[in-house]
Amino acid sequence: MRIRLDIAYDGTHFRGWARQPRLRTVQGELEGALERIIGGSPRLVVAGRTDAGVHASGQVAHLDLDDAQITRLPRRRRDNDEGDAVAALAGRVRGVLGAYPDVTVRRTSLAPEGFDARFSAVWRRYSYRLADAETDYDPLDRSRTTTVRSALDVEAMDAAAGRLIGLHDFAAYCKAREEATTIRTLLEYDWHRGDDGVLVANVRADAFCHSMVRALVGACVAVGEGRIAIDDVVAIRDARMRIPETKVLAARGLVLAEVGYPADDLLAARAEQTRNRRDADESAS
Repeated sequence: MRIRLDIAYDGTHFRGWARQPRLRTVQGELEGALERIIGGSPRLVVAGRTDAGVHASGQVAHLDLDDAQITRLPRRRRDNDEGDAVAALAGRVRGVLGAYPDVTVRRTSLAPEGFDARFSAVWRRYSYRLADAETDYDPLDRSRTTTVRSALDVEAMDAAAGRLIGLHDFAAYCKAREEATTIRTLLEYDWHRGDDGVLVANVRADAFCHSMVRALVGACVAVGEGRIAIDDVVAIRDARMRIPETKVLAARGLVLAEVGYPADDLLAARAEQTRNRRDADESAS
Protein backbone atom coordinates (compact mmCIF):
# COMPACT_ATOMS: atom_id res chain seq x y z
CA MET A 1 0.00 0.00 0.00
CA ARG A 2 1.29 3.45 -0.93
CA ILE A 3 0.22 6.50 1.08
CA ARG A 4 0.50 10.16 0.11
CA LEU A 5 1.39 12.60 2.90
CA ASP A 6 0.86 16.37 2.69
CA ILE A 7 3.35 18.03 5.00
CA ALA A 8 4.20 21.47 6.40
CA TYR A 9 7.08 22.59 8.57
CA ASP A 10 9.04 25.50 9.99
CA GLY A 11 12.57 24.70 8.90
CA THR A 12 14.32 26.98 11.39
CA HIS A 13 15.55 24.25 13.72
CA PHE A 14 15.93 21.46 11.17
CA ARG A 15 19.11 20.56 9.29
CA GLY A 16 17.09 20.16 6.14
CA TRP A 17 14.73 17.43 4.97
CA ALA A 18 17.04 14.43 4.51
CA ARG A 19 17.78 12.07 7.37
CA GLN A 20 21.32 12.55 8.75
CA PRO A 21 23.05 10.76 11.63
CA ARG A 22 22.84 12.65 14.94
CA LEU A 23 21.15 15.65 13.33
CA ARG A 24 17.52 16.76 13.62
CA THR A 25 15.87 16.62 10.19
CA VAL A 26 12.28 16.70 8.94
CA GLN A 27 12.51 13.21 7.49
CA GLY A 28 13.99 11.82 10.68
CA GLU A 29 11.31 13.44 12.85
CA LEU A 30 8.43 12.14 10.74
CA GLU A 31 9.82 8.66 10.23
CA GLY A 32 10.38 8.39 13.97
CA ALA A 33 6.74 9.29 14.63
CA LEU A 34 5.52 6.84 11.97
CA GLU A 35 7.64 4.05 13.42
CA ARG A 36 5.95 4.48 16.80
CA ILE A 37 2.55 4.07 15.14
CA ILE A 38 3.01 1.41 12.46
CA GLY A 39 6.34 -0.20 13.37
CA GLY A 40 8.98 -1.41 10.97
CA SER A 41 11.35 1.08 9.37
CA PRO A 42 9.18 3.65 7.52
CA ARG A 43 10.97 5.48 4.71
CA LEU A 44 9.53 8.59 3.12
CA VAL A 45 10.12 9.60 -0.50
CA VAL A 46 9.72 13.37 -0.88
CA ALA A 47 8.86 15.67 -3.77
CA GLY A 48 11.74 18.04 -3.05
CA ARG A 49 14.53 17.87 -0.49
CA THR A 50 14.74 21.24 1.24
CA ASP A 51 17.96 22.63 2.73
CA ALA A 52 18.59 23.57 6.34
CA GLY A 53 16.37 26.46 7.42
CA VAL A 54 13.96 26.22 4.47
CA HIS A 55 10.26 25.98 5.29
CA ALA A 56 7.37 24.19 3.60
CA SER A 57 3.62 24.70 3.47
CA GLY A 58 2.97 22.29 0.58
CA GLN A 59 5.54 19.50 0.78
CA VAL A 60 4.46 16.06 -0.50
CA ALA A 61 5.87 12.63 0.29
CA HIS A 62 4.87 9.01 -0.14
CA LEU A 63 5.25 5.98 2.10
CA ASP A 64 5.00 2.29 1.20
CA LEU A 65 3.52 -0.01 3.87
CA ASP A 66 4.03 -3.75 4.18
CA ASP A 67 1.29 -6.11 5.41
CA ALA A 68 2.36 -5.87 9.04
CA GLN A 69 2.31 -2.06 8.97
CA ILE A 70 -1.10 -2.05 7.28
CA THR A 71 -2.58 -4.04 10.17
CA ARG A 72 -1.30 -1.39 12.60
CA LEU A 73 -3.00 1.51 10.88
CA PRO A 74 -5.34 3.37 13.27
CA ARG A 75 -8.93 2.19 12.80
CA ARG A 76 -12.24 3.25 14.27
CA ARG A 77 -13.94 0.62 16.38
CA ARG A 78 -16.72 -0.22 13.91
CA ASP A 79 -15.12 0.84 10.69
CA ASN A 80 -12.51 -1.28 8.92
CA ASP A 81 -12.50 0.83 5.76
CA GLU A 82 -8.93 1.00 4.48
CA GLY A 83 -9.19 4.53 3.13
CA ASP A 84 -10.59 5.75 6.43
CA ALA A 85 -7.73 4.12 8.30
CA VAL A 86 -5.21 5.82 6.05
CA ALA A 87 -6.90 9.20 6.54
CA ALA A 88 -6.77 8.70 10.32
CA LEU A 89 -3.01 8.20 10.21
CA ALA A 90 -2.37 11.96 9.90
CA GLY A 91 -4.13 12.58 13.21
CA ARG A 92 -2.11 9.87 14.92
CA VAL A 93 1.14 11.38 13.64
CA ARG A 94 0.11 14.81 14.91
CA GLY A 95 -0.62 13.26 18.28
CA VAL A 96 2.83 11.71 18.48
CA LEU A 97 4.49 14.99 17.43
CA GLY A 98 2.77 16.75 20.34
CA ALA A 99 1.40 20.24 20.88
CA TYR A 100 2.84 23.09 18.76
CA PRO A 101 5.33 21.01 16.74
CA ASP A 102 7.43 22.64 14.01
CA VAL A 103 6.42 19.91 11.55
CA THR A 104 2.99 18.43 10.85
CA VAL A 105 1.23 16.03 8.51
CA ARG A 106 -1.85 17.82 7.25
CA ARG A 107 -3.37 14.92 5.32
CA THR A 108 -2.74 11.26 4.57
CA SER A 109 -4.52 9.53 1.70
CA LEU A 110 -4.31 6.43 -0.45
CA ALA A 111 -1.99 7.24 -3.33
CA PRO A 112 -3.44 6.76 -6.83
CA GLU A 113 -1.93 3.97 -8.89
CA GLY A 114 1.43 5.03 -10.33
CA PHE A 115 1.91 7.93 -7.91
CA ASP A 116 5.49 8.79 -6.95
CA ALA A 117 5.91 11.93 -4.83
CA ARG A 118 9.24 12.74 -6.44
CA PHE A 119 9.13 11.45 -10.00
CA SER A 120 5.46 12.07 -10.80
CA ALA A 121 5.72 15.76 -9.99
CA VAL A 122 5.53 18.12 -12.98
CA TRP A 123 6.46 21.31 -11.13
CA ARG A 124 7.34 22.80 -7.75
CA ARG A 125 6.43 26.28 -6.52
CA TYR A 126 8.41 28.29 -3.98
CA SER A 127 7.81 31.67 -2.40
CA TYR A 128 10.41 33.97 -0.87
CA ARG A 129 9.75 36.78 1.64
CA LEU A 130 12.12 39.72 1.77
CA ALA A 131 12.01 42.86 3.92
CA ASP A 132 13.92 45.98 2.87
CA ALA A 133 14.45 49.50 4.23
CA GLU A 134 10.85 50.41 3.40
CA THR A 135 9.37 47.49 5.36
CA ASP A 136 8.41 47.78 9.01
CA TYR A 137 10.18 45.07 10.99
CA ASP A 138 7.78 42.48 12.41
CA PRO A 139 9.41 40.25 15.04
CA LEU A 140 6.62 37.70 14.61
CA ASP A 141 7.83 37.08 11.05
CA ARG A 142 11.56 37.00 11.78
CA SER A 143 11.90 33.24 11.17
CA ARG A 144 10.32 33.39 7.70
CA THR A 145 11.55 36.70 6.29
CA THR A 146 15.03 37.70 5.13
CA THR A 147 16.06 41.33 5.65
CA VAL A 148 18.28 43.58 3.53
CA ARG A 149 19.21 47.10 4.63
CA SER A 150 18.73 48.91 1.33
CA ALA A 151 15.52 50.07 -0.35
CA LEU A 152 14.68 47.80 -3.28
CA ASP A 153 13.13 48.66 -6.65
CA VAL A 154 10.52 45.89 -6.87
CA GLU A 155 9.48 46.84 -10.42
CA ALA A 156 13.05 46.37 -11.66
CA MET A 157 13.28 43.08 -9.78
CA ASP A 158 10.06 41.85 -11.36
CA ALA A 159 11.26 42.83 -14.82
CA ALA A 160 14.56 40.99 -14.29
CA ALA A 161 12.75 37.90 -13.03
CA GLY A 162 10.61 37.78 -16.14
CA ARG A 163 13.73 37.74 -18.35
CA LEU A 164 14.82 34.42 -16.84
CA ILE A 165 11.69 32.40 -17.64
CA GLY A 166 12.06 29.45 -20.01
CA LEU A 167 14.15 26.35 -20.64
CA HIS A 168 17.79 27.19 -19.94
CA ASP A 169 20.99 26.01 -18.33
CA PHE A 170 20.92 27.61 -14.86
CA ALA A 171 24.45 26.58 -13.84
CA ALA A 172 25.20 30.18 -12.83
CA TYR A 173 22.33 30.02 -10.35
CA CYS A 174 23.01 26.56 -8.92
CA LYS A 175 25.48 25.07 -6.49
CA ALA A 176 27.39 22.50 -8.51
CA ARG A 177 26.79 18.83 -7.79
CA GLU A 178 28.68 16.05 -9.53
CA GLU A 179 26.66 14.19 -12.20
CA ALA A 180 23.69 16.55 -11.84
CA THR A 181 22.20 18.52 -14.70
CA THR A 182 21.54 22.24 -14.29
CA ILE A 183 19.09 22.51 -17.20
CA ARG A 184 15.66 23.50 -15.92
CA THR A 185 12.42 25.02 -17.20
CA LEU A 186 11.56 28.11 -15.17
CA LEU A 187 7.79 28.43 -15.60
CA GLU A 188 7.07 31.50 -13.45
CA TYR A 189 9.18 34.09 -11.66
CA ASP A 190 7.74 37.37 -10.43
CA TRP A 191 7.98 39.85 -7.56
CA HIS A 192 5.44 42.06 -5.80
CA ARG A 193 5.28 44.07 -2.59
CA GLY A 194 2.53 42.94 -0.24
CA ASP A 195 0.22 45.13 1.85
CA ASP A 196 2.60 44.72 4.80
CA GLY A 197 5.49 46.10 2.73
CA VAL A 198 7.26 42.73 2.43
CA LEU A 199 8.54 41.80 -1.03
CA VAL A 200 7.36 38.36 -2.14
CA ALA A 201 8.76 36.24 -4.96
CA ASN A 202 6.76 33.54 -6.71
CA VAL A 203 9.03 30.97 -8.40
CA ARG A 204 7.76 27.87 -10.24
CA ALA A 205 9.79 25.36 -12.28
CA ASP A 206 9.68 21.76 -13.40
CA ALA A 207 12.46 21.15 -10.88
CA PHE A 208 15.17 23.09 -9.07
CA CYS A 209 18.86 22.41 -8.66
CA HIS A 210 20.70 23.02 -5.40
CA SER A 211 20.32 26.62 -4.07
CA MET A 212 18.69 27.72 -7.34
CA VAL A 213 15.79 29.70 -5.88
CA ARG A 214 17.95 31.57 -3.39
CA ALA A 215 20.49 32.37 -6.11
CA LEU A 216 17.75 33.67 -8.41
CA VAL A 217 16.48 35.81 -5.54
CA GLY A 218 20.00 37.13 -4.92
CA ALA A 219 20.35 38.18 -8.55
CA CYS A 220 17.11 40.13 -8.46
CA VAL A 221 18.11 41.78 -5.18
CA ALA A 222 21.27 42.99 -6.93
CA VAL A 223 19.01 44.49 -9.61
CA GLY A 224 16.72 46.02 -6.99
CA GLU A 225 19.71 47.67 -5.32
CA GLY A 226 20.99 49.00 -8.64
CA ARG A 227 24.25 47.03 -8.51
CA ILE A 228 23.54 45.27 -11.82
CA ALA A 229 21.21 46.03 -14.72
CA ILE A 230 17.98 44.19 -15.50
CA ASP A 231 19.45 42.41 -18.53
CA ASP A 232 22.57 41.39 -16.61
CA VAL A 233 20.67 38.50 -15.02
CA VAL A 234 20.37 36.93 -18.48
CA ALA A 235 24.02 37.59 -19.33
CA ILE A 236 25.05 35.89 -16.08
CA ARG A 237 22.84 32.91 -16.85
CA ASP A 238 24.13 32.52 -20.38
CA ALA A 239 27.76 32.88 -19.27
CA ARG A 240 27.11 30.09 -16.74
CA MET A 241 29.29 31.88 -14.18
CA ARG A 242 28.42 33.58 -10.92
CA ILE A 243 29.66 37.07 -10.19
CA PRO A 244 30.41 38.67 -6.78
CA GLU A 245 27.50 41.14 -7.12
CA THR A 246 24.92 38.33 -6.82
CA LYS A 247 24.66 36.27 -3.67
CA VAL A 248 22.69 33.26 -2.50
CA LEU A 249 20.26 34.68 0.04
CA ALA A 250 19.44 33.16 3.42
CA ALA A 251 17.22 30.09 3.72
CA ARG A 252 14.85 31.69 6.24
CA GLY A 253 12.76 33.50 3.62
CA LEU A 254 12.17 30.44 1.44
CA VAL A 255 9.03 28.27 1.51
CA LEU A 256 8.14 25.25 -0.62
CA ALA A 257 4.56 26.25 -1.27
CA GLU A 258 3.12 23.70 -3.70
CA VAL A 259 3.90 20.62 -5.80
CA GLY A 260 1.99 19.97 -9.02
CA TYR A 261 1.04 16.54 -10.38
CA PRO A 262 -0.70 15.42 -13.59
CA ALA A 263 -4.07 13.67 -13.75
CA ASP A 264 -4.14 10.28 -12.02
CA ASP A 265 -4.04 8.33 -15.28
CA LEU A 266 -0.78 10.09 -16.24
CA LEU A 267 1.09 9.63 -12.96
CA ALA A 268 2.92 6.42 -13.86
CA ALA A 269 3.96 7.68 -17.30
CA ARG A 270 5.26 10.91 -15.81
CA ALA A 271 7.28 9.02 -13.19
CA GLU A 272 8.84 6.78 -15.86
CA GLN A 273 9.64 9.77 -18.07
CA THR A 274 11.35 11.60 -15.20
CA ARG A 275 13.41 8.57 -14.18
CA ASN A 276 14.54 7.99 -17.77
CA ARG A 277 15.54 11.63 -18.15
CA ARG A 278 17.50 11.55 -14.91
CA ASP A 279 19.32 8.38 -16.00
CA ALA A 280 20.12 9.95 -19.37
CA ASP A 281 21.46 13.12 -17.72
CA GLU A 282 23.71 11.11 -15.39
CA SER A 283 24.98 8.97 -18.28
CA ALA A 284 25.91 12.09 -20.22
CA SER A 285 27.79 13.66 -17.32
